[in-house]
Amino acid sequence: MAERLALQERMPANRTMAGGACFRHTNRLSPIKLIVPAMLNVVLYQPEIPPNTGNIIRLCANTGFSLHLIEPLGFDFDDRKLRRAGLDYHEFAAVQRWADLDSCVRALQPAHVWALTTKGSRCYSEAEFAAGDVLLFGPETRGLPGGVLDPLPAGQRLRLPMKSGSRSLNLSNCCAVVVYEAWRQLGFGDGA
Repeated sequence: MAERLALQERMPANRTMAGGACFRHTNRLSPIKLIVPAMLNVVLYQPEIPPNTGNIIRLCANTGFSLHLIEPLGFDFDDRKLRRAGLDYHEFAAVQRWADLDSCVRALQPAHVWALTTKGSRCYSEAEFAAGDVLLFGPETRGLPGGVLDPLPAGQRLRLPMKSGSRSLNLSNCCAVVVYEAWRQLGFGDGA
């Protein structure tokens, strides 16, 4: 099992989740080893709205996916709205903060980075997700910048179908749709 860097503290042994490991986020940026690799990795590139990130923390806690936040964040990680949206799931989610996207991707070494964008050339349901892949989502008000999208092959830029004339979906809703499709393709792991 490959070891990965995590920017968090390990939880007490009485807390578990998929794979027998559970983590709690701290504001400290001191790396430790993450022993259990995630089924898939959700990466939020410079998220701006605390309740969206809180909802995604809850989503990741319930699916066993790891959540990676690329700085700068548009909010303080101790924001009340973030905590409220995530309810008490923060202690059950593997959340890691990174100074930049390159560091995150180098550490995770995924087979694929799937970028979700309104400019995507391929429907998310056409992608073939594999364990360890990265699902990359951009900031709520502007999406992923060209500097992030351009290096990716067109086939790894995914979109969600929407009614003609629509601008975009809410970040946490989009994330939930794609996470559940990826999880379905992987057989739902130990999900009931």
